[in-house]
Parts: sequence; C-alpha cells; structure tokens
Amino acid sequence: MFSSDLNEHGTVFGGKTLMIIDDNSSIAASRLARIETVTASIDQVNFILPFELQDSMCTESYVSGVGRTSIEVFTKVIGEHLKTGRRFLGLTCFSTFVVTDKDIFLPRIAPDNEEAEYVCSGYHERQGERFKKLLAQEGFNKNISLQFPWQSKKDAE
Repeated sequence: MFSSDLNEHGTVFGGKTLMIIDDNSSIAASRLARIETVTASIDQVNFILPFELQDSMCTESYVSGVGRTSIEVFTKVIGEHLKTGRRFLGLTCFSTFVVTDKDIFLPRIAPDNEEAEYVCSGYHERQGERFKKLLAQEGFNKNISLQFPWQSKKDAE
C-alpha cells in the first residue's frame, strides 16, 4: 500500500478496499456466468486487521454459491508486511451478483479444496438470510422520501 491509499489513521481507506473487492469478485462472477453480471450487494464485510503503509494486499475471490440468477462470491484479503514477511488475514466478504439475462442457466460449482468446501457449505443459509433482508429492505424503501432536503413539500409536487 502507498501513502495515497491511507486515511488519517495511517491505514488503508475502507472505501478503497471495498472497490478492490468489488472489482476482484466481479471477475469470479463473470468467469462463471460468461455474460454480464452486476453487483447486487456486498454482504457481511468483516474488516479483521488494518492494512498499513508497505503492506501488500493479496485478494482472492471465488464463487461460493449459485442460485437461479444470482452468484455469491467469497473474497478474502491477505496482507503481508513487506519488511517482515508476516502474513495476516485482513478481510473477508461475501458479494452477490446477478446476471442481466434472466433466461440463462448458471452452471453449478464444485469446491476444490477444504476452505472452499467449508465456505460453500453455508451458502443456502446465507441465501435464506439475504432473502429475508431483501424483503425487509423492500418495506423499508417504501418509507424513504425522494424529496430533496432543500426542497419544500410544495416544490416537490
């Protein structure tokens, strides 16, 4: 990481990390779907340890579950202190992507190592939780005003 990546605490901006996660995880989703995908959500971001100046950031993303039109991607970010070589788990995250073509049939996945088997085994539970949150969010959205704060109610009409 470079000084331009850091916030006032001397650690990498969270927003920069989220951008890296979205970029990297979209590649895993696109490789599976082989058509355009869009980010539906970035779920359960766990900032475990901060990244600091002269740490390297290694990002690995892989598909951890597939629905009819959705793709869940797991991302982990491993840090390495370049001067000492000490590695650490900096972040884990699940992202959900959807395909733009609703008539496509997404392939199933086959985990190829112990970590992937463990991560993928929780997909259906996470999918159920996301569906519950989606329903709650739809109700929440209905109560959010589209009026700009500087507009009077009369101007909005």
